[in-house]
Amino acid sequence: MSRMSRTIMGAALLALSASPMAMAAGGGGGGFSGSSAPSYDPAVEYQKGLTAFRAKEYKKATTAFKRTLKVTPKNANAQYLLGLSYARLGNYKRARKPLEKAVKYAPGMIDAHRDLSLVYLKLDMTEKAEKTLAGIKAEKAKCAGSCADAQKINLAISKIEKAMNGGTITVSLPPEWQTASLESGDKLYLEAVGLINEKRYEEALVELDRTARAVGPHPDVLTYIGFAHRKMQRFDVAEDYYQRALAVAPDHLGALEYYGELKVERQDLDGARQHLARIEELCSFGCHEADELRKWIDNAKTS
Repeated sequence: MSRMSRTIMGAALLALSASPMAMAAGGGGGGFSGSSAPSYDPAVEYQKGLTAFRAKEYKKATTAFKRTLKVTPKNANAQYLLGLSYARLGNYKRARKPLEKAVKYAPGMIDAHRDLSLVYLKLDMTEKAEKTLAGIKAEKAKCAGSCADAQKINLAISKIEKAMNGGTITVSLPPEWQTASLESGDKLYLEAVGLINEKRYEEALVELDRTARAVGPHPDVLTYIGFAHRKMQRFDVAEDYYQRALAVAPDHLGALEYYGELKVERQDLDGARQHLARIEELCSFGCHEADELRKWIDNAKTS
């Protein structure tokens, strides 16, 4: 991990005075397997959306979050914030779909479940609101007051039940998004890297989730999320996150290398060699990523 940690950690510090893309280890430009750099930098658009939302410029926020989602449609945070932006505009019909996608892509996002239930109530879809509430209550039972989201779950249930009993229905930006910034994201990111280096992958994922909330769909963060899942043998999830990272930055060396290693683990040596060839093309004078992936391939051939 040290080779990638050095690259990302050094670059991550630049996020204190630059856009999220300054953190990237290998940006866009030039494609891999026919892909090319996206029209929008989704992490930058995500930041624009957050800034606009906080300024109550909700139309601008919807534009920015939609641009984010053009590149990373499975980004639950952007889907949630897009739905929230529509709700703040009073357009609950349009708020519904992105909120539904948010809970689909991040089933554990209590804020999204809560606000989706409130939107259902606004749309007189009582049965769906009740079903969503039941799901949150099921999480409460599973949590038994001891999980990290225990307080959030209780507050969500209380807010929905009050709305169902005739209370005012309002949706608002949760505190963690109100205070999220590149500076806080940088700190969380470095903490996550430290946890990964200690092989504390579940804890690292918590910090990476908080990082993503602050900085948006950044390729370094997406790559590390994929890496943590891969180390816990969640290969399908890992592959999905590597693909998301490469959708944002097709030439991201870390994502190309780690995705190549995953292919070796899945005995897809041809796929791994394609990644190695791309890395070698990007690194005219050689680089750690190429050396490491080559070792993986060579070891797989001799084992």
